[in-house]
Amino acid sequence: MAHLCGLCLALRGDHGQFARIVTNYDGLLLSVLTEAQTESGAGAGRRTAGPCPLRGMRTASVADGEGARLAAAVSLVLASAKVRDHVTDGDGLLARRPVARAARRVAASWDTAGARSGTAVGFDTSLLVDAVDRQVGIELLAGPGTPILTVTEPTETATAAAFAHTAVLAGRPRNAGPLCEAGRLFGRLAHLLDAVEDLHTDAASGAWNPIAATGTSLEEARRLADDAVHGVRLALRDAEFTDGQLVHLLLVHELRRSVDRAFGTVPVCASHQGGGPYGPQGPHGQQPPGPYGSPQHPSAGGGAHPYTGGGAHPYAGGGGPYGGDGFGGGFGGGGFGGGAPVPQPPRRRGFWAGCGMFWLLCCTCKLCCAKEYEGPWSRKKREGVCRDCDDCDGCDCCCPCDG
Repeated sequence: MAHLCGLCLALRGDHGQFARIVTNYDGLLLSVLTEAQTESGAGAGRRTAGPCPLRGMRTASVADGEGARLAAAVSLVLASAKVRDHVTDGDGLLARRPVARAARRVAASWDTAGARSGTAVGFDTSLLVDAVDRQVGIELLAGPGTPILTVTEPTETATAAAFAHTAVLAGRPRNAGPLCEAGRLFGRLAHLLDAVEDLHTDAASGAWNPIAATGTSLEEARRLADDAVHGVRLALRDAEFTDGQLVHLLLVHELRRSVDRAFGTVPVCASHQGGGPYGPQGPHGQQPPGPYGSPQHPSAGGGAHPYTGGGAHPYAGGGGPYGGDGFGGGFGGGGFGGGAPVPQPPRRRGFWAGCGMFWLLCCTCKLCCAKEYEGPWSRKKREGVCRDCDDCDGCDCCCPCDG
């Protein structure tokens, strides 16, 4: 929470109140990494922030300095890209021209502000902008047979650069190499998990999804995700930290939990035996391809279920296929094979509605203290940061909260 508040206040201090809306978890990792490497006495790199409604009008010790400013710069640039993406897709209110024009102006101002903040801490945000631009082109060209790592490469490059720059800010240039590798793998993992979690909803809406478009099997995606988690852990071992407990908790334990959670809740209808995520030719044989060369919609009925031995999900550990924030296995009527109707996934909130829910979760402390809460944008089940950490495998790590 100290880093979350520090990022929020850095955005407000450099770019005004409205910029605080782009506060996010991924960005605060940069603040965490910078502080973990910094040689400092007790209390250095922190300051006492005044009362805030989102903290119940209490003061708090928050992260301060260049790490928070780097996190703010990266958050602004990536939020700008996300807004432009929503405008292009015509999501929600952004389908209306006046709203879309206003959103484009906001995105342009965030690009400029992010570049200004990045320059102040010696980070070239054009690396992020270039990655976002290349991502669009790569997705347009990707199709069945395209290696999925080709699609994740821009994200890997952007996160690698941001992670490596924390070593520069902390005065530990020897850490740049290991953190660059950790950032590259973290970017790969973030992209893969987002694709897996959105596979069902993207298929329902006809939206582009890297797993569906490239015909990557869930088994291969899981292998790549597990390799990335292992690679991040090894890279962090090669880096030197003043206090690496929080880094270890977030980038080792939480990443492993995220992979288990994502693949444990993949809808059964998204499983497949080869070709694409709905079989070699889609669920109905010769199904017309979608706009990016993959089936648009795995309509229910017809084909047999790919897992006939009881219907257990391959990553659900023998339980039912709808664990965690489980998605339904079919669209409209019953699932594959004519089974009983299954619940549909909750619809994602729009950008602005999600931002409002984010602040509500902050204000009620659910982001940090709740055992489980609903994600502000995705509406998927999440776990609070400050909860029990009971899978440390004998390492010297614990949850960095007092309670």
